[in-house]
Amino acid sequence: MRKIITLFLALTAITAAYALPKVTITITGNRLQTITGFGAACCYGAMEPFASDTQPVKLLYGDESAIGLNIMRMEISPNFVGDVKVPEWNYWDTPYDWNGSLPSAKIVKQRGGIVFGTPWSPPGEYKTNGTAQGGNSDDQGNQRGKLRTDCYDKFFPWLNLFLEWMHDHGVDVDAVSVQNEPDWWVSYSGCLYSPEEQLNLVKNYAYMLDREKYNGVRLISAEPLGFDPNYSNMLLNDPIARDQVDIIAGHIYGHPPLGNLKNAAKLAKQYGKEVWMTEHSVSDNIQDRLPNWREQLEFAEAVNECLQAGCTGYIYWYMRAHWAFISTGETKYGEANRTKNKLLPRAYVMSHFAKNVTGSTLLESTCSFDLTTNAAIETSAFIKGDSLIVMAINTLASDRDFIVKLPCNVTDCEMLLSWGNERDELCQKYPIEVAEPTNKLTVELPAECLATYIFKIANDGTGIKELTHAAAGSKTYYDLQGRRLAQPKGLCIEQNADGTSRKVFIQ
Repeated sequence: MRKIITLFLALTAITAAYALPKVTITITGNRLQTITGFGAACCYGAMEPFASDTQPVKLLYGDESAIGLNIMRMEISPNFVGDVKVPEWNYWDTPYDWNGSLPSAKIVKQRGGIVFGTPWSPPGEYKTNGTAQGGNSDDQGNQRGKLRTDCYDKFFPWLNLFLEWMHDHGVDVDAVSVQNEPDWWVSYSGCLYSPEEQLNLVKNYAYMLDREKYNGVRLISAEPLGFDPNYSNMLLNDPIARDQVDIIAGHIYGHPPLGNLKNAAKLAKQYGKEVWMTEHSVSDNIQDRLPNWREQLEFAEAVNECLQAGCTGYIYWYMRAHWAFISTGETKYGEANRTKNKLLPRAYVMSHFAKNVTGSTLLESTCSFDLTTNAAIETSAFIKGDSLIVMAINTLASDRDFIVKLPCNVTDCEMLLSWGNERDELCQKYPIEVAEPTNKLTVELPAECLATYIFKIANDGTGIKELTHAAAGSKTYYDLQGRRLAQPKGLCIEQNADGTSRKVFIQ
């Protein structure tokens, strides 16, 4: 069955009706958000950083990798000096300090990526419970660990210490967050903030973050467990706090992207703020096996739904876990995980997004299947340079005719197809011949697959101006990895106020 499909895909696009059930995507030229990129956290089991083991980031990051990630999240451990271990903070007998993510961060930066730090807790002596731990256990007195109000003025200077130490050791950190999951009372490293307390901290003290000294470092909002919009909306509705925050962030545990995240993104977009989903995982509770293919498709749907909800960045949880991107070397989970530091199937699923969508702009589109959480078929569309990228996730056990209605003519297409966990079923490329320029064509969407169709825009004036030419008005600039540039130089993407963009070279 698969051999027949792949042979067919390699030959032609369907130009007439075919006897399969149909699914249609209709794409407009209306631009939504530009996608900064995709990434993961530089840690594994119990938040342990990789230290000198840089193989995971070498496999995952940059254009030279098979996966193409460009954003790395790291913990800002609750220290004052990075190379002095804090005796009270040997979590699960693993000493935490700022060295833990440094080697990996260096490689990500060398490969043109973004690195940002998130505190799970500020230093214990700043907190109401006197420890970096969250306090939610009998041996911790069940005391809710919070930042003491008399230490609010110490918080951002402490982040400056982290930025200084990282800079002195060769890494300019691109952004720092206020707090990991401020709404989740834990026994491990944690610190609680209400939306009002975060507003007080950011509004009255975030000016102390030394952006001038640390290369325009950006501030990320606290990252609530379920992307509770109360946290971000309270910041954005206050003009002083709003000026301090650059990126709105959160996680989607227990709250699918089309709910809280989508609601938070509405106000963020109104004020021109980026929206990052900074931690999530799918099927991480499986104990005796690797994820099956249906669970991999559910992961792809989670990423797609975040983008459709308004995200500009998607950052997964652990890089290395048997349910994540890099193998752990534990044989109990299956043959593919037997050798440590090898790419797992989920990494290749992520590469559909990271390799193709980073730096693109989401286009408004509609699908004949309504966009709901884990819909049977999900689609999306993007523009990047002279390419129109259409993605489709088919969880059904049957093939479909995929009718693609475009806002301009296209001339060629390459399909990237993944349909199973085996290596020869992941990221297989097939040319699709387009007989003549057209803005409507039908291709086959195989059963239970993730498919990325990359169309070449025809340079014939049929909608190309609306999609790629510059227009009058204010301009913003991005590098080719999708990162916004305050001082553009060299080859950049110039984006106009109306959403149109083009590549430019700035001396």
